Amino acid sequence: MDFSYLETSDYIEMRSTNETAILADLRRETEIKCLNPIMLSGKAQGNFLSIISKIIKPKNVLEIGTYSGYSTLCIAEGLDSNGMIDTIDKNEELLEIQNKYFKKSGFREQIKQHTGNALEIIPKITYSFDMIFLDADKENYSNYLDIVYPLLKKGGILLTDNVLWHGKVLKSKNNHDKTTKLIDEFNKKLALHKSLKTAMIPLRDGISISIKL
Repeated sequence: MDFSYLETSDYIEMRSTNETAILADLRRETEIKCLNPIMLSGKAQGNFLSIISKIIKPKNVLEIGTYSGYSTLCIAEGLDSNGMIDTIDKNEELLEIQNKYFKKSGFREQIKQHTGNALEIIPKITYSFDMIFLDADKENYSNYLDIVYPLLKKGGILLTDNVLWHGKVLKSKNNHDKTTKLIDEFNKKLALHKSLKTAMIPLRDGISISIKL
């Protein structure tokens, strides 16, 4: 097969279901007002998160890395009617835009925001999760896995974003910077984990889906 990544990515976006009006508005405002809008989930990835959530109908979700709340709202679409999302982000400046769209979405009462260091917040959580979405600081992915694994229910789903890291993980290990090296080590750790079955999907910047056995 001979096709470029950008051509494939553009086609996938074009042939994926359109985002809702609220998500489209959130995307536009994020791109205008927020730093690093590349951190925003793509339309196709948002659909993927929504579909996985709709399949499992989670009662409890943990999201590590809220950013402006786009992925939070995508996951919320599949929540159990009494379901809750605990979402964590260290950036207080994002709370205003998050809350604006959480209120508009109708999911406000099903979203619990935490602001601060996720590595300090997660150990204080005393309940378990049907679904976990990991999309925070990449250098700590392995550390996050260690602390969230016990909180993931048997049969629960772990989704991890940016596992291809702009294609850098494909380069020779001699050319890996620190972050790329740590992501590559995390990917290997996931693949070899005896109690997780993992598939990596080349959607956008790469997303892994793991089920706890």
